[in-house]
Amino acid sequence: MFRYVLKRVLIGIVTLFLLSSATFFLMKATPGSPISGEKYKNEAQRQLAIKKYNLDKPIFEQYTIYMNDLIHGDLGESIVRSGREVSDTITQSFPVTAKLGAVAFATALVIGITLGTIAALSKQKWVNNLCMFVATIGVSVPSFLIGILLIIILGVKFKLFPFVGLNSPGNYVLPVMSLAFYPISMICRLTRSSMLEVMKQDYIILARSKGTSYKKVVIKHALKNAMIPVITYAGPAFAYMLTGSFVIESLFAIPGIGREMVSSIQSRDYSMIMGLTIFLGFLVITFNIITDVLSAAVDPRIKLK
Repeated sequence: MFRYVLKRVLIGIVTLFLLSSATFFLMKATPGSPISGEKYKNEAQRQLAIKKYNLDKPIFEQYTIYMNDLIHGDLGESIVRSGREVSDTITQSFPVTAKLGAVAFATALVIGITLGTIAALSKQKWVNNLCMFVATIGVSVPSFLIGILLIIILGVKFKLFPFVGLNSPGNYVLPVMSLAFYPISMICRLTRSSMLEVMKQDYIILARSKGTSYKKVVIKHALKNAMIPVITYAGPAFAYMLTGSFVIESLFAIPGIGREMVSSIQSRDYSMIMGLTIFLGFLVITFNIITDVLSAAVDPRIKLK
């Protein structure tokens, strides 16, 4: 197990290095500059800013300086918002995104597993068709479009929920529904297919033949083993909740890390874009490693290599 975890961590470090390098050179290749003449009173101030952020140096020298700072934990300072550290932005905005993501993730697990189990076990064909219809809609329709529809119908027309910021528990309803819809659909489909497969296994038939109640068989035996594909998907799903909320946060005016990223892209704030991308990449890699380890621990069929 230790060697497996060490191997996954080393692969993660290499992946993060490649991501950092690719992000740096892509930012430098992007047309336009955050050091625009409109922001500064005169050319002298503009030249000082260029020198301060090492933009006057050759690109590979800039890369060396940036990577050296990155190794020492320095993500740099915002070019557009002078004096604001990238790390401070992450510290202030990430808790908002994490809280929203955690609520959406929990919602997706509960609803997705419930719908998938009902669809697999129900004797009524219309119940299965309804659950699968909802799942298909969730997979097919983009989350931002779902968010817009929820705002128009439940927010503006019927005024059931507020849709700006996260000032109260009611503010979470619409963004959580928008963010969780796709994972709910995936978890529902995974749970259904896994439950249908598990219910055909010999140990399930044996348990039923011994007189074990149907409810106990489902909860204690079937559902437990059917969760292996869901656990495998859970890590990437949670990472998606944290990193895929850019449009949702902008749509609902949520001051999270996704909204910061969108704002940075619009203003071409190189250091902020690179810092946030590296941080989000680190989260995705970390959750993937955790998922791989948990999957290997839960499912004995997976060999650690």
